[in-house]
Amino acid sequence: MLSNVLADIRSASDNLKNCIVRSVEAYRARRLVIVNLISDKAFTQSDKENAATAIRRHVPAYFNCAVEIVKLSPDCEMVKNKIYEAVNGFSKAVFATLSPDDISVEKRGDGFFYKIAVAPSFINDGLCEKINGFLKKCYCGDFSGECVASQINLEELETEEAQDEIEFEMPVRTFKIEDFQPLEGEKIQTTAVYLSDLNFSSEEVVICGTIEDIRERSYKNKNGIEKTYLSLTLNDTTASCYLTYFLRQKSAEKIKGLKLGDSIVCTGSNEEFKGELRYTAKIIDYGKIPQGFVPEKRESKPVPLYYHTVKPQPYIDAEQADFLTERIIPDCLKDKSFVVFDLETTGLNCSPVSGNMDRIIEIGAYKIVNGEIAESFSTFINPERRLSDEIIKLTGITEEMVANAPDYARVMPDFYKFCYGSILVGHNVVGFDYKFVDYYWSHLGYIFDRKLLDTIPLSQELLSGLSNYKLNTIAAKFNISFNHHRAVDDALATAKIFIELIKIKKSLPKLQ
Repeated sequence: MLSNVLADIRSASDNLKNCIVRSVEAYRARRLVIVNLISDKAFTQSDKENAATAIRRHVPAYFNCAVEIVKLSPDCEMVKNKIYEAVNGFSKAVFATLSPDDISVEKRGDGFFYKIAVAPSFINDGLCEKINGFLKKCYCGDFSGECVASQINLEELETEEAQDEIEFEMPVRTFKIEDFQPLEGEKIQTTAVYLSDLNFSSEEVVICGTIEDIRERSYKNKNGIEKTYLSLTLNDTTASCYLTYFLRQKSAEKIKGLKLGDSIVCTGSNEEFKGELRYTAKIIDYGKIPQGFVPEKRESKPVPLYYHTVKPQPYIDAEQADFLTERIIPDCLKDKSFVVFDLETTGLNCSPVSGNMDRIIEIGAYKIVNGEIAESFSTFINPERRLSDEIIKLTGITEEMVANAPDYARVMPDFYKFCYGSILVGHNVVGFDYKFVDYYWSHLGYIFDRKLLDTIPLSQELLSGLSNYKLNTIAAKFNISFNHHRAVDDALATAKIFIELIKIKKSLPKLQ
């Protein structure tokens, strides 16, 4: 249908022979159809009327017709940027090894011809055909191109890919249980798994810790009979774990005698439920973590060799010079790397102690190298759960914006690579943002060498007289404008604030 409409429009006028349809808007209540066109040539009122006449033949009689035309003649740089964008969408493997300098574009007649320098193994993957279709949806004219062999060392590339795909078996740490006393079990348990390592499925796993929270709840079974269960939170100094225990008649009174501060041993299962791991205790006994317990250092999964899903982009800001007066960079920022980041989440629960951990829905981050903002990292994340009306209203992030985004398991390895070797910076990063990334990194086997700088205490130390130390208040102090409550904008504002604060302090605060 649409192809027939476009053919009639093109044949109606020489000036519109290369036009494309940008969008079609239909308003049933107003009985109106608006067709928006893009043309690469100048057009007249007569051309618009001819186009409207051509469209009229394809629209039901009870609709009125209107046509809007925009002239857009892309140049080589515009086409190059679109090709780079298209590669990111069509082939993450190619994009991981590509830079804008690997793309060349030249004008040919009414169209463009391009070359993309890629690794030899990617030359015959049909990428150009997909790119041509993408470009024709963006610009008028003909497009053609080819992939040519780059100077990338193929053997080196293949070796990196093979190494990156080696499965990493994250070791599960255990400790010896002290003062074990049976409460309802018959088996003596001698070792327990670290709660911070409890990120795997198992039909039987033993954990031990101190009760931080205990509540009696009820539910109705499939027969409508009300049953009682306990929700508990344990802590073994490495992490907290939220678990459930279904009371049994023969031991109910004993279990109900448990109280806050008691040390217990749970034998149960850790299984996936609605996309999350949930621990269910089957047997509860008494037992303690070792006196003077010092957790064994955990081995981290290796840093990914290259980016898979989200690739950082160079950051260029014409105003950046204003933040580095006379180009003088404090010595404490030289030869160092900082990643300033901010998150938007499904809620404020950044600890599994009280039940479901909330999910990350957006990451915005900027890397500061030698005192200048050098790279950006931003992405939506599919939380695999519905967004509340409050979060949608606060952030402006909708269900549609995250529906096709990658999940955290695909994003967090790339973010770990982006952050590795840097000091993490954020506004309330210690109390909020870092708890999220640490939780989801650890679930994937990544352990970050915790070095954090929080701009809240730094601002409180250096900026007296402010009514509060919210991000927008501090930003106003430095005449920084931004779109608050969007991670990518909050992170950039925080990065600029951080540089200004260090210029005032002339030294780094103590790392947390």
